[in-house]
Amino acid sequence: MKPDVTEIGALAEQFLVMIQNERNASAHTVRAYRREVLNFAAYLRETLVAETKITAVEHLHIRAYLGLLYERNLTKASAARALAAIRSWFRWLAKEHKIAQNPAVLVSTPKLPQHLPRVPSMEEVNGLLNSMEDLDGAATKNDAAAWPERDRMIFELLYGCGIRNSELVSIDLPDIQWKNDAILVKGKGRKQRYVPLGDEAALAMRAYLPLREARLRAAGKCALVADGPLITNLRIRGSIRLTTRSVGRIVKQIALSRGLASDVHPHTLRHAFGTHMLEEGADLRAIQEMLGHERLSTTQRYTQLTAKQVQRVYDETHPRAR
Repeated sequence: MKPDVTEIGALAEQFLVMIQNERNASAHTVRAYRREVLNFAAYLRETLVAETKITAVEHLHIRAYLGLLYERNLTKASAARALAAIRSWFRWLAKEHKIAQNPAVLVSTPKLPQHLPRVPSMEEVNGLLNSMEDLDGAATKNDAAAWPERDRMIFELLYGCGIRNSELVSIDLPDIQWKNDAILVKGKGRKQRYVPLGDEAALAMRAYLPLREARLRAAGKCALVADGPLITNLRIRGSIRLTTRSVGRIVKQIALSRGLASDVHPHTLRHAFGTHMLEEGADLRAIQEMLGHERLSTTQRYTQLTAKQVQRVYDETHPRAR
């Protein structure tokens, strides 16, 4: 006898609609939740042969599903993401009184290894940014920067403002608040915040904007000069907004050409922003606000980085440590 799958499938779809419409989740989050929840719903329909109701789900089913993910060679991080989506679904089911008890609360999160990102030193970042100031505005065969003024601004904004790659490419020209020395940033979950626009980032932006305007006018995109995306692609064709993938490629190519490690990417500069500010005495909650972290615990990862660096300094300099 084939189980009736209507209820489980319908409840999964109702939850996903709620995620998209009520929580204002980003498109990336919606896609991830859809994938994880529907995969688990399919597993339940195959597993609950004798039962067809969501109330038949127990914590053992969730644990067994995690075991299946491990058998498929998924990492602990991937399994943890799947569990987070499943937990969110069952919290909603309990809130909507579709189930009497939430079985997901009895399932522990996989213990993840603490992989702290390597953060370039202040000297390394400043050396890279200073080398970009020497560009004469024309890309050479040996230079990784295809549009030096734009690419320098990308680095100054990522490191100077601590914004995410997705936040960077989403900036439109009206988001630049020159009078307040701030930028309106559209973050995760469609949340907005203002971040300070530092002097160096502002200088880089002012050097880039006239070139941006000239390219837009030459391409017949005059309407986008004042209202369009801040960061455009090189040829002003198709969707002129630069993509996150392109930003990642630009950052890696230029970082490598300046002697930085091969694992440098846009998020590396965001980590460097938080770490370097903390090292210089900035308040952790102020850093949390600027980075747009919902939880202080996320920001506190930077204290682990700093503690590690302090330990190294101690080991190298204290007479009783050697």
